[in-house]
Amino acid sequence: MEGNTAGNIERRKIATIASFFMVAIVFTLLIINTVNSGNVFSEDYKSTFYATGFSLLPPIIAIGMALITKEVYSSLFTGVVVGALLYSNGNLELFYNTLLYSKNGGLVTTITKTSNASILVFVVMLSWVTALINKSGGARAFGEFAKKHIKSRVGASLATMLLGVLIFIDDYFNCLTVGSVMRPVTDEYKISRAKLSYLIDATAAPICILAPVSSWAAAVTNSVPENSDINGFMMFLHTIPYNFYAILTLVYMVSIITMKVDFSAMRKHEINALKGDLFSDNKFMDEKTKEDAKGKNGKVRDLVIPIVFLIVSAIFFMLYTGGFFRGVSVVEAFSGCESGKSLVMASMISIIFIFVFYISRGVISFQEFMDGLPEGFKNMCGAILILILAWTLSSMTSLLGANIYIHDLVYNQASAIKMFLPFILFVVSAFLAFATGSSWGTFTVLIPIVCDVFNGHQEMLAIAIAAVLSGSICGDHCSPISDTTIMSSAGAGCVHVNHVSTQLPYAMLVAGISAVGFLVSGIIGYNLESPVAMIVTPIMALLVVGVVLLLKKRYVINFEEYEEAN
Repeated sequence: MEGNTAGNIERRKIATIASFFMVAIVFTLLIINTVNSGNVFSEDYKSTFYATGFSLLPPIIAIGMALITKEVYSSLFTGVVVGALLYSNGNLELFYNTLLYSKNGGLVTTITKTSNASILVFVVMLSWVTALINKSGGARAFGEFAKKHIKSRVGASLATMLLGVLIFIDDYFNCLTVGSVMRPVTDEYKISRAKLSYLIDATAAPICILAPVSSWAAAVTNSVPENSDINGFMMFLHTIPYNFYAILTLVYMVSIITMKVDFSAMRKHEINALKGDLFSDNKFMDEKTKEDAKGKNGKVRDLVIPIVFLIVSAIFFMLYTGGFFRGVSVVEAFSGCESGKSLVMASMISIIFIFVFYISRGVISFQEFMDGLPEGFKNMCGAILILILAWTLSSMTSLLGANIYIHDLVYNQASAIKMFLPFILFVVSAFLAFATGSSWGTFTVLIPIVCDVFNGHQEMLAIAIAAVLSGSICGDHCSPISDTTIMSSAGAGCVHVNHVSTQLPYAMLVAGISAVGFLVSGIIGYNLESPVAMIVTPIMALLVVGVVLLLKKRYVINFEEYEEAN
């Protein structure tokens, strides 16, 4: 035994020394290359790896490391470092500047970008709101109320899904709000935090991409080239019945909830939750289950009224920033709103409202109100760090021209394979969104290609754009570096890697059926030039239900059995 221990210590020493020498050699080579290289700060500078397959290497390394090591911070940072190294062509000075201060991808500039800073401020403010609701006892009271009216685990899951469907205006707002409201309910019915994360994530982007009145509708509409003579909003409406991944994800969720089916890693988490371990991670559980001794007299209204006020405020400010009060229609206002700015303004006024609402009634003290800020911020530190690193990695990928590489790759082959293009576009967009963590960035690159190839063939245009949107949502859903995936983990209070590993098999199952749907739709739609959604979409939905029925034979979870055992 002692010999084995000594051997392990010796091996660790050798590994440490070897690692030190490897790092030293790399930096020596970088210094030599820096001294011998010319001016790399000129405006026309381009990396040797620009718009090549190597541009996708940083996110692939980051995602691979995260899935293997189960440690997301070092994985994301490694991807960022690799991206900076590739961009700098081995020049140490340019590498360091790119890593930190590149205007298009550095760590510091990523944080100071207005849209990103708005999301970070919103996350902090909403975490403050959540901490205050917990201190008031509103969350506890709502959990007790829900237990009286929601009679089962199935009911709690369906209620979570329903709330996610109702908050369709923005995916960030959806993720954090649904998590804040439903955590007490799902905890009461021993639903794992991994399952809660999935329920949140699977109703955030999928429902937003199906809603004509949302920030996503605006992004899709604006991606259609102005010179294409295509009405972007009408085309978006035309894509909705063909958006297989989004529609089938909702069908799949209802099926596994009502049939009590869970498989792969999610099954383990759900069984652990039924035994009392909601997190399947003892360290995380210890940190998250420390209850505040105060707020025992909180009422249901102490949760409901602040959340309703927050939702109404978000809608109001989205209309405001979208120009509704300057004469544009409701749909145009939601489509053209500044979502980040709107959410910050809504959360700020909500905090003021909560201060008056709680303090005037003596629900919490002024000191407790102020203590909520650092407590909430502390709970979100991990999510904020992951967001910053994920944004930086995405920026590095763009800096290396990954979007140009994918654009050229698809465009050069598009004309020859029109019939199979929806299927190919679904796969390509899913991969690109998975690698970059950005669904918006993905469909912004690919929609112009589709408009160019299918302009004049309305049905195939709708099918192909829907394939891009579905693939973008799918890849974003699967990616550990996606901001909505990160937000869902944060909203549910789940270990991020646990959310990714449990969600991936579910997303891949729906993705496989969606791919079949696009293959069939492309062949029929191209040859018949007629609408096929009314036939293909119901068949695909029935196929999802059929697959879940097959899984039920082996993977059904008997809730009552575990409840009796405990």
